[in-house]
Amino acid sequence: MIQPRYLSFDAETRRVGLDPHDQDFVQDPYEAYRWLHQAARSFYWEDFGFWCLGGHDDVNRLLRDRRFGREKPAGAADSQGVSGDRLHLVDFDAIEANSMLELEPPVHTRLRMLVNRAFVSRQVERLRPRVEKFANELIDGFERADEVDLLPAFAAPLPITIIAEMLGVPVEMGQQLLDWSHRMVAMYMHGRTRETEETANRAAREFSDFLRSYVAERRRQPGDDLLSLLISAQEDGQKLTEDELVSSTILLLNAGHEATVHQTGNAVRTILMRGGDPRRLFASTEVTEATVEECLRYDAPLHMFTRYAYGEIEIGDGIVLKPGDQVGLLLGMANRDPLAFSAPDSFDPARTDGKNVSFGAGIHFCIGAPLARLELQTGLKVLFDRLPGLRLAEVPRYRDTYHFHGLEQLVVQP
Repeated sequence: MIQPRYLSFDAETRRVGLDPHDQDFVQDPYEAYRWLHQAARSFYWEDFGFWCLGGHDDVNRLLRDRRFGREKPAGAADSQGVSGDRLHLVDFDAIEANSMLELEPPVHTRLRMLVNRAFVSRQVERLRPRVEKFANELIDGFERADEVDLLPAFAAPLPITIIAEMLGVPVEMGQQLLDWSHRMVAMYMHGRTRETEETANRAAREFSDFLRSYVAERRRQPGDDLLSLLISAQEDGQKLTEDELVSSTILLLNAGHEATVHQTGNAVRTILMRGGDPRRLFASTEVTEATVEECLRYDAPLHMFTRYAYGEIEIGDGIVLKPGDQVGLLLGMANRDPLAFSAPDSFDPARTDGKNVSFGAGIHFCIGAPLARLELQTGLKVLFDRLPGLRLAEVPRYRDTYHFHGLEQLVVQP
C-alpha cells in the first residue's frame, strides 16, 4: 500500500507527522487510516503530542479501562495538548469543572444517574412520533425547492428542537443555542487560536447566565421536562448543585445535537453517493436499524476521544504512559479496522460484524445514544420515504474541524 504523500512516518520510533488540516486528509481520513492499519496501529501523532491507538480492540479496551479517564490531572494539558495560562478561560473551565463528560466516579456516577433516567430506551421511544412529525414538517418546508442545503434545513433543526423540548428551554432560541454550542465546541478542535478560546469563554458565560435565569424561572413554575426533573432531584436532597445543573444542561444541549447533525449529513452523503432507491435501506424496522448502525461505523461524526493515564501504564507494543499523559483513541480508524470488520471500506448494512465504537464505551458511553439512534432512524426514513428521488446537487465537502467529522454543506435537489 502506498504511503499517503501528506503523512510522514519513522518506523523505528513510530512517530507520525500528519497535519489534521491537510485537505486531502480532511476530505478522506480513511486513506491514512488504511495505511496506518498496515504500518502502525499505535503511533505517536506529533501534531497532537501524544500516542494514539487505532485498532478496534485496543480502542474498545482502553475506553473501558478504569486506569484511564477524562478528568484532567492538575497541570496536565487539555485534550488538544494545550497547557499554561487559562485565566481567559475561567467561564469555560467553570462549565467543564462540573460536566459529567470531564469527571470520574464518584461524582460522575451521581450526575449520570440523575440524568440517565430521561435517556433510557423506553423513555426515548416515546419521542418517536414527535420526531417523525417534526421531520415531516421540515420536509414540507423545502420539498418543492429546486435546491436546498439539508444541513440547516433538516439535519440541524431536528435534534436541537427535540433536545430543547426535552429540557424545557425555549425552542425559539434554537439558533442562539446553536451559536453558543458551536463557539464552545470549537475548543475541542485541533489548532485553536486565542481568539477561539476567548469566543468560547464568552459563549460559556452567556449560555450559563441564560440557564441560571431559566432555572430560577423553572423553580417558580416547574414543568414536565428534564430541567424541572433535575431541579426537583436537587431539591429532594440529591446534592445536585446549581453549577452541576447548569453544566449538565449545557452538555446535553451541546452533545444532544452536534454529533447527530454531522452523522445525519454523513449518512445522507453515503447513501446518495451509492445510488439506487434509498427506500430499500429503510424497508423495515430491522433494516432501518442496521442501516443506521452501518452509517455510524462507516463515516462516524467523531474521530477521536482522549483519555488521561492515572498511573504509569504500558498500553502495548512497548508504549509506556506516565501519570497525566494523554492517549488518543481513534474511533474513525477503529471502525475501519480490517481485523475487526470484513471489507471495512465497504458500506454494507447487512454485515453481521457491525460493532462500531462511534458512541464510545465504558462509563462514558454516550448517554444520548438511544436518542441519537432514534432521531437518525426516524429522520432518515422519513426523508427518503418522502423524497426517494433526492439527489446531490454537488459532491459535498467535509469541514476542516478534526476531530469532528462533518460536512460543510449538503446541497441536494429534492
